[in-house]
Amino acid sequence: MIGGLRTLLIVGLATGALSQCHKAPPQPAVLPVAPVKAGPEIGLTTVPAPLSSATPPPTAIGRFVYAGGIAISSSDTQRLHGLSDLKFGPDGGLVAVSDDGDLFEARLKLDEAGRLVGLTDGKLSPLKGLDGQPLQGKEKGDAEGLAILANGDRLVSFERDHRIWLYPRQADGSYGLPRAVNKPATAFPDNEGMEALTAYPIAGPDAYLVGGEEGEVWLCRLSTPCASLAPQSPPDFTWGLTGFAAFEGQSVASLFRAYDPIRGWRGQVRFVIDPRAPAAKQYLAATLTLDGAITRDNFEGIALSKSPSGATRIYLLSDDNDAPQERTLLMAFDWTPPPPPPPAPPKPTKPVRRR
Repeated sequence: MIGGLRTLLIVGLATGALSQCHKAPPQPAVLPVAPVKAGPEIGLTTVPAPLSSATPPPTAIGRFVYAGGIAISSSDTQRLHGLSDLKFGPDGGLVAVSDDGDLFEARLKLDEAGRLVGLTDGKLSPLKGLDGQPLQGKEKGDAEGLAILANGDRLVSFERDHRIWLYPRQADGSYGLPRAVNKPATAFPDNEGMEALTAYPIAGPDAYLVGGEEGEVWLCRLSTPCASLAPQSPPDFTWGLTGFAAFEGQSVASLFRAYDPIRGWRGQVRFVIDPRAPAAKQYLAATLTLDGAITRDNFEGIALSKSPSGATRIYLLSDDNDAPQERTLLMAFDWTPPPPPPPAPPKPTKPVRRR
């Protein structure tokens, strides 16, 4: 969820200039402990989300081709809200965590062209605590980041009670009770914790990147303490770092979001070539910005995969804050790098003057 200090600062600066279309998110309602329907299986309703409110809507933002989007809801539970991060599991299924300590699982539904058109096989279950019982309340259940290691183990970062837990994957595909693992040795604000989390296998099979909402970054391992890296600086103070997703190599996709009462929610994805490099040597391969007439909400989750055509596919997930004017959006974009520049022509040689 958006940090309390940043929210107060933004709202204070914008007093007297509130838009009728965008209001500050209300406090989430108190929700029941379990889904209304017995069992983890829930029915899902998905509505197409165009890329823009323009008529006709665009099909791309620069080199990022829109590959479909949906708004997600369920009539079977009151708890399908506040989704904060997503990744893809070993079987290719979508996995997400929520601000209320829930785990959401589903499978993507693509059309014949490979575009996102829906979700199937929805499940919603509570995250378990160290005692095997469902997590209770915001203080213990505010899950913000999700990473899946190469062996299938899940890492979940929490704020308020700031910690990272590992849920081990069992031989039968189920998950055992969690245990605490290494986290950055720093003091986080109550509601501005470890929002961004991703496995980072190029640094080791047990390595993971952690990002704070202010842009701080750490490289952690299960076997060694976390080490601070150069921060991922947001465009300005209204933006916060909310998600990481690693490529197959050293690059990482960083997700930022911003909110103010005038412009509403905005989102930005940056492809950082090497987050381990010093700040002066870091550069971006590409940037995707969702603003203006583009469909947007409180984007907090990001995952990468390959499209059917072989492009890099980015999935973005929004946290609706359990607010009626917001939505749980899942949007897909396909990115292909620009072709390399043509080789420079050879320099002309000077003729040899004969005497």
